[in-house]
Amino acid sequence: MANPVVAIVNDDTQFLRLMEIVLSDAGYDTLSFYEGGKAYQNIKEHLPDLVVLDIRMEHPEAGWVILDLMRLDRETADIPVLVCSADYEELEVKAEYLESKRAGVLRKPFDIEDLVARVREYVGPPEI
Repeated sequence: MANPVVAIVNDDTQFLRLMEIVLSDAGYDTLSFYEGGKAYQNIKEHLPDLVVLDIRMEHPEAGWVILDLMRLDRETADIPVLVCSADYEELEVKAEYLESKRAGVLRKPFDIEDLVARVREYVGPPEI
């Protein structure tokens, strides 16, 4: 059995690289997408086990659009999503929405251990 695949969607390439390293070191396979406009199609094509999604990318609604598209598509509707954001106010305002979309939240900044623990909650431990 292969290791779980975690897709990371974020327009900050340094953050993407850090996430790749952390999750790879923890034993997970990763896919990275830095353009929100293409991320949904890539998620649909690769069907990862989990999506770690930044909400604010090239435009403020990019992450919300990706989440909506994923939940409307039969092929991606059941893929777990972990939303990462430093905008605590927006996360609070959209708490019910996130719950209705079955999306977890990891507030930035976060500890690496917290990230790995949350990933493990969603997809289990890697095969290592």
